Amino acid sequence: MDSFLLLAGAGFTGGAMNALAGGGSFVTLPALIAAGVPSVPANASSTVALFPGGVASVWVYRDGIKHVPRSLLLPCLWATLVGGALGALLLLSTPTTLFDRVLPWLLALATIMLTFGRRISLSVGAREHAHLPTMVAVQFVLGIYGGYFGGAVGLMMLAAWSVLTGLSTKMFNPSRTLLTTAANTIAVLCFAVAHAIYWREALILGAGALLGGYTGAHIGRRLPPNVIYVATVVIACGMTLAFFIRAYGGAR
Repeated sequence: MDSFLLLAGAGFTGGAMNALAGGGSFVTLPALIAAGVPSVPANASSTVALFPGGVASVWVYRDGIKHVPRSLLLPCLWATLVGGALGALLLLSTPTTLFDRVLPWLLALATIMLTFGRRISLSVGAREHAHLPTMVAVQFVLGIYGGYFGGAVGLMMLAAWSVLTGLSTKMFNPSRTLLTTAANTIAVLCFAVAHAIYWREALILGAGALLGGYTGAHIGRRLPPNVIYVATVVIACGMTLAFFIRAYGGAR
């Protein structure tokens, strides 16, 4: 019962965070590990739990995908799928002990993007319009990261596309949702085939995340954006610090 409440609460919180500002995996992943799931399948199970919310977002944003030309979006979509599969396979081949030591650095990278990603994407502006091979290569690398870990990958895409194409955050956000969900889709399939998912825990998290996402969307209409942003960054920093202590501070 204790683990059920922990996972349900973490799912609700993570779903609400994703609806408000992103960063839900900062809550769901530690909750799975606290519930006794090893870190590699915990990462896989967290991806599965938050996956339905991404699919729902793609459906909501479907009309806005047309802002990115198909001649650019489709090759980048394929690159993301291939990269996501490679990232998922890399995760599955990573020993748990090694992943435990890599995880804090991935969380730190995600925290940096969570803190500064939107500011970068809004302020830098495009220096040049990148050629298709450049965009495909960038999206392939981001797909690998998305399949392997995925924290704040959407913000990384927003920043990269803003710099390389000049698309505004508003114009690219629907396509960003599609690309991040594509990486998660292929990763979820790989995790399922490899039997790397703790389904009971993932389903509890997922149910909580759906309810949290719905609630978070309504809360977001009332709370000031700065309050949401600060709370999300504080949680991300706290979880990152905790995992550094866990990995390198002798707490096992």
